[in-house]
Amino acid sequence: MSESLRFMLVGFIGGVILLFAGYYFLLVPRYWRRMREVTDAEQELEGAQRALEARRKELMLEAREEAHRFRKEVERENRERRQELQRTERRLHQREENIERRTEALERRDRVVQEKDAELSRLSDLAAKEQVKWRQELESLAGLGAEEARKMVLAEAEREARHDAAVLIEQIEEETKRDADRKAREVISLAIQRCAVDQVTETTVAAVNLPSDEMKGRIIGREGRNIRAFEQLTGVDLIIDDTPEAVVISAFDPVRRETARLALESLVSDGRIHPGRIEESVRKAQDLMAERVQQAGDHAALETGVTGIHPELIRFLGKMNYRTSLGQNVLGHSIEVANIAGVLAGEIGANEAVARRAGLLHDIGKAVDYEVEGTHTAIGVDLARRHRETAEVVHAIAAHHEDVPFQSIEAILVYAADSISAARPGARRETLESYIKRLDQLEKIAQECNGVERCFAIQAGREVRILVKPNEVDDAMATALAREVVDKIEGSDLQYPGQIKVTVIRETRAVDYAK
Repeated sequence: MSESLRFMLVGFIGGVILLFAGYYFLLVPRYWRRMREVTDAEQELEGAQRALEARRKELMLEAREEAHRFRKEVERENRERRQELQRTERRLHQREENIERRTEALERRDRVVQEKDAELSRLSDLAAKEQVKWRQELESLAGLGAEEARKMVLAEAEREARHDAAVLIEQIEEETKRDADRKAREVISLAIQRCAVDQVTETTVAAVNLPSDEMKGRIIGREGRNIRAFEQLTGVDLIIDDTPEAVVISAFDPVRRETARLALESLVSDGRIHPGRIEESVRKAQDLMAERVQQAGDHAALETGVTGIHPELIRFLGKMNYRTSLGQNVLGHSIEVANIAGVLAGEIGANEAVARRAGLLHDIGKAVDYEVEGTHTAIGVDLARRHRETAEVVHAIAAHHEDVPFQSIEAILVYAADSISAARPGARRETLESYIKRLDQLEKIAQECNGVERCFAIQAGREVRILVKPNEVDDAMATALAREVVDKIEGSDLQYPGQIKVTVIRETRAVDYAK
């Protein structure tokens, strides 16, 4: 073999060896990297599958818990429904028993009536025979004709019938009045029981607690610039006196007073008090107050079930939440009147929706009566008309203080519900001065009557007891004296809630001594 051929063979073999060596050193590492990547991917996949399985088990557990809770809720609702159904069945059973008893009583009454009808028929036949006999005897004895005798008998029968009818009418009137009074008490009691009642204290000031008395100087500011800025922006009077760790906000407008209180509390909690910060706090307090007013109005409409009220009237209702009248919250009073009027209307078959709506809006004028001239009734009527309330609702608002004659049963119910809410115990409070003045005026009215020896106003002015001189006033005059005192109280300008009971006591005492 030649040298060149050997050299080529060696070169070829060396090239093949280099080719295999390059393949091994280049491709095999890449292969192992790919294998490791595949292994890592498989491990990640297994981890994801395990996480997915754990998540699936967790979701299954949550679903089971949710199903358990739902099953418990359903069981509770079913239990309540079964209880309600049992109560309904008991009521129906009682009604069926009552109906059966009434049916038996009616059947017995029918049998008695039939027996009486048969007896009356027999007596009628007998009376007809006797009448013929008496007529013949009367004609023979009195010398009167049948026509003249008939007229005399009819006249006598008419006189007796009129007397019996008068007696019967009087009995019916007494029974009707007694039943009406009882039914009215039941309806009013039911209406009051189904309504929540509360009471607040009337005030025109609000106190804000301070962390220390040093804060008072910061509220006043240099040369009083902070307090002037605060009062100018809020429209209230800020009273800073010797009261430890407290300042007082005074304002007649309750919404403005509450806004000032929120703004001042925000300033005190923040600690930075200067005109710019005051303006920012007042603006935030006004926004917060507007939101609270809207929420209060929406809550009132939702609680009474009244829908479709104009948004502006809703806002006025919310403002009434910060207004009181003789210690009674005006919005709470309006909600109470709406509920009572609705219950009364439902009991007697009147329009419950109109009664509730008018009851809720009857004092709407009090929301702005410190801004607009006129009585709250006139202002409320104007607001209701302006916001397109129905004529029935407007009339009930106008008549709830008897400023106009009643034209609907719903207006009367709103008037009655307003009186019930205002006169119930604990609803309103009076100042000590007006309370004492009312008691003195009651005693003075009673003392002016003739024959009165002494008189006492008791039960917070809801009753007047009069002791008369027995030698000047007899029993008949005592009744007339009670009526006279009642007329004087009703004819006076005395303002009193509910009604006043007048009791006249006539007592005679005989005293002697045994020696």
